[in-house]
Amino acid sequence: MRTRERIIHASIELFNEHGERNITTNHIASHLGISPGNLYYHFRNKEDIISHIFELYRQQLESSFGPVDADQDAIALLRHSLDAVFELMWRFSFFYANLPDILSRDEKLQSAYHQVQAAQLDRMKKAIIELKSKGVLNIEDEDISDFSNSLKINVIFWISYLKIQHPNAKVKKGMIYQGVLTVLSLLKPYLNTSDKGRIKALQQHYMKLSQQDCHNSER
Repeated sequence: MRTRERIIHASIELFNEHGERNITTNHIASHLGISPGNLYYHFRNKEDIISHIFELYRQQLESSFGPVDADQDAIALLRHSLDAVFELMWRFSFFYANLPDILSRDEKLQSAYHQVQAAQLDRMKKAIIELKSKGVLNIEDEDISDFSNSLKINVIFWISYLKIQHPNAKVKKGMIYQGVLTVLSLLKPYLNTSDKGRIKALQQHYMKLSQQDCHNSER
């Protein structure tokens, strides 16, 4: 792995582990065993590193969501979407945990973020429309936009919510799965009766993952 890539991956690791505000470029350089000058050869400052991390996040987000396949099973589509979104939340948890502060420091990043979120909202709307067309959801057309936005808000601020509830606690992956369960609970009132059993099975799947991770973290 090239030094530039090592810096990006080490930064993600340190930001997630210790919080982005608590990590400086000197910490990153020391963690990698390189000089600060070597780091500055590749990146101007910490904001430059964060900007490149965001680009990596954007690429992975877009690659996770291809065109909706009309022949794909609706519940399988839902599970894929939830897995993809919340896996990225876990991988880049520092970004979600400190989002307002990070965006306030970089206008260019703020603009790029809003573009990404607009595209993600559009994907979410299409997924809801597809679930409705397959008979999984019973939702009025005029409610789809607001409902999709509510789901997006829940996803974006889930980690911030966790940090507010437990300011000194480290975010565990099991807590991310609890966010998946929250999304499923928002979907539940719109479910058609025939699919409630499959959604319940999906809830049990994520509940098991959540409890399993919490159990492992206590060892």
